[in-house]
Amino acid sequence: MYQGSMVALATPMTDTGEVDRPALADLVNFHIESDTDAIVAVGTSGESATLSVPEHANVIKQVVDLVAKRVPVIAGTGANSTSEAIELSKHAAEAGADACLLVTPYYNKPPQEGLYQHFKAIAEAVPLPHILYNVPGRTALDMQVATTARLSNISNIIGIKEAFGTVERIKELVAACADDFMVVTGDDGTACESILAGAKGNISVTANVAPKLMHDMCAAALAGDRATAEALDAKMADLHQTLFLESNPIPVKWALQQMGKIGPGIRLPLTPLAAEFHEPVKTALIKAGAL
Repeated sequence: MYQGSMVALATPMTDTGEVDRPALADLVNFHIESDTDAIVAVGTSGESATLSVPEHANVIKQVVDLVAKRVPVIAGTGANSTSEAIELSKHAAEAGADACLLVTPYYNKPPQEGLYQHFKAIAEAVPLPHILYNVPGRTALDMQVATTARLSNISNIIGIKEAFGTVERIKELVAACADDFMVVTGDDGTACESILAGAKGNISVTANVAPKLMHDMCAAALAGDRATAEALDAKMADLHQTLFLESNPIPVKWALQQMGKIGPGIRLPLTPLAAEFHEPVKTALIKAGAL
């Protein structure tokens, strides 16, 4: 159910910072028409850190309603407070999301046992499928393979988005975790090789602007067609780099604006893409056929 190209959807906003519902509807349809396999609402790319809890819940509900069961909706519901993550996950369940995506707690840096107990408590409180999310580059915390393997034995913890950034970590997780546990990558630059090494897909920033290419690349890699997967991935290679020239989602929101998909809105403390990065991002969009 959760495999292939899963977009970490940017949340479109007006120039005053309000969620832009018409643009959100257009984005959802863009992804459905481009064969995106699942949509992640209000993850890092969706500016979860600056949405209030009511806004967070409302965007998830909007995405669920707009998708209308055409593909799975995975709701970003992680927090550095276990009680807040439970609250957000309950909202996602009420909204009709298919699964929750739960980032490791950031800033407070719990020990590995704390991570285990955190995710176990959320899984016990909310009977949706849960997908863990490890992204040490943003959280200053790395969930170790052994901890993920322990969590993989909890029935409704069904997988992990692993953004450690190496194919070796993907291989370690595939080998260590329960047989029915899903490992997907969250690192666009290594996604092709990660899927060829056993990951089931990619929760992707690049897919925001090149959804069809990302879908086709993931499908080829899942089929074991290395040559096709690598050729498709090469078209996106510059995007994988330039969309992180500043903190995500700054570059991808600028790129979507150039494509006419969204307006300029982004919330402080994030700011619009610096002028020095406009040309590299635009060139990467052209190479990928997005402009």
